[in-house]
Amino acid sequence: MSKQSENIGKIEELNQRLAALKEQRNKLFAEAKELAEKRDKLNSEFKRLKAEAQEFKKARDEINAKIIELKQQRSQIKAEIAKKAEELKNIRGEIKVLMAKKPSKNSGVLQKEIEAIEWKIQTTPLTLQEEKQLVEKVKQLEAQLNVHRRIEQLSQKRLELTTELKALEARAKSIHERIISEAEKSQQKHKEMINKLEEAKKLKAEADNLHRLFLQAKEKIEPIKAEIRKTLEEIGRLRKEIMAETVEEKKK
Repeated sequence: MSKQSENIGKIEELNQRLAALKEQRNKLFAEAKELAEKRDKLNSEFKRLKAEAQEFKKARDEINAKIIELKQQRSQIKAEIAKKAEELKNIRGEIKVLMAKKPSKNSGVLQKEIEAIEWKIQTTPLTLQEEKQLVEKVKQLEAQLNVHRRIEQLSQKRLELTTELKALEARAKSIHERIISEAEKSQQKHKEMINKLEEAKKLKAEADNLHRLFLQAKEKIEPIKAEIRKTLEEIGRLRKEIMAETVEEKKK
């Protein structure tokens, strides 16, 4: 076999090898492309989940801020309740003391007696001593009447405070119920945020693994590309030899 025929045979072998190398390279290119597409899709999904988790966090924080505000309102109402309850306690105590001093005669009877004595003082000739006694009697009756009046005033104030306390307690209860309701919403938003973050974490791990496989595929391509270049160079060298031999033979 001539040198030229031998080189032609080598070229055929090298071309077959080149075709196999290119097929292997193209397969790895396709694999790397598929891995990159899957990775990019997962990264896009990861970003979406992170954004959704952030929205849930924002909603949760807004609810928590509302809860803080409601708790402050409830604390203010509780302080007001405590203040009015103390005031009511004092009024009840004062009424109790006054009730012990309460005259046997009612206020209407006392008022009539006072008016009768005052009329007598104004219309009846009296000695100085008699007038003095009647004036003193009026003072005593007025003192008794004032006890009735004070009890009435305090009773009215007690009623007002009791009404105010009931209203405040109703408000405090309503706010407490709102706090519980908002807290449940906050917990739900927090749970949804955690679920999204956990889902995002899993996707990120998958995306990172795909990226690692993508890099491995690219690393496998490099030596094949080098082998292709080397094979092409060898084919080129052999072709040059064949051309040189052909030229030499023509000269003979």
